Amino acid sequence: MQVETGAVAGSFPQQPLTRRILRDETLLVLGLSLGASGVSALIRFVGSVTKPGGLKDQAATLNASAAPGRPWLDLAWQLFGITTALIPVALVAHFLMREGQGLRALGFDRTRPWPDLGRGAAVAAGIGSTGIAFYLVARQLGFNLTVVPEALPDVWWKFPVLILSAMQNAILEEVIVVGYLLRRLDQLGWSPTGSLAASSVLRGSYHLYQGIGGFVGNMVMGLVFVFLYRRWGRVGPLVVAHSLLDIGAFVGYALLAGKVPWLPVPSR
Repeated sequence: MQVETGAVAGSFPQQPLTRRILRDETLLVLGLSLGASGVSALIRFVGSVTKPGGLKDQAATLNASAAPGRPWLDLAWQLFGITTALIPVALVAHFLMREGQGLRALGFDRTRPWPDLGRGAAVAAGIGSTGIAFYLVARQLGFNLTVVPEALPDVWWKFPVLILSAMQNAILEEVIVVGYLLRRLDQLGWSPTGSLAASSVLRGSYHLYQGIGGFVGNMVMGLVFVFLYRRWGRVGPLVVAHSLLDIGAFVGYALLAGKVPWLPVPSR
């Protein structure tokens, strides 16, 4: 039996992307990814500030062992976590395919590799030293927990996993919080100022588990990244910059923790 749908026989009818569809889609993507992380970070922050002692006497660990003493099982869990964290990015790519472009619509492709790498490296160099200084000051003033970027065992896969984790963070955050969110908010008729605020506050929110310093510092970084995205029209350089910043933090901590006096480590 043939059903007349106004489309090719055997296919589904094309639905227009109404404001409601775009809004609900955006909320679902955020609810499955960094929006949920923001709520989780807020709950953790409330737990930290209501715990006896100051924030700087508490630690926030980013890359921890998932199976202590069992390196192969630990590696499996690490790779599983990295892979599944990128599913929301695949979902975003799926949604954008309806517009005929996929992630190319956000400037996340291989069409401009060298400009993306150059711009990303320049941004990372500019933000990196400032971010470290801001973290050290915020922690000393009691606004931040002691951040432990990695606590993995000393096994052969430690540094490759840290690099993959850094890249996963960068892809997830820049594709969703900058490229995708701004595109959808523009389509929903938000003002540029409103979109800027929403993206930046969201970025700060899921870093709130680090303390007020983590929230403010990442919100400022969000302002910069939104400005650069608006100017360049590509998230590629932002993914590069974020990857380099996180690689520097994760690998640098693994190499320097306990060996230099200025790098805070959790008290035992």
